[in-house]
Amino acid sequence: MSRQPATDVFATVEEAAEEFRRGRFVIIVDDEERENEGDLAIAAEKVTPEAINFMATHARGL
Repeated sequence: MSRQPATDVFATVEEAAEEFRRGRFVIIVDDEERENEGDLAIAAEKVTPEAINFMATHARGL
């Protein structure tokens, strides 16, 4: 498996903030030397029943 440079797979803080403003999900990841996992996040004021259902169905948690 080839690894992409971090600049190709990670957003800047400004890009993530814009995604939150648009009501989109952002995956926040920890360091690959730790659990190497991600958390799905969305701005609280943009949450819909569909977003909650997506998290419960596809992300396996709330």
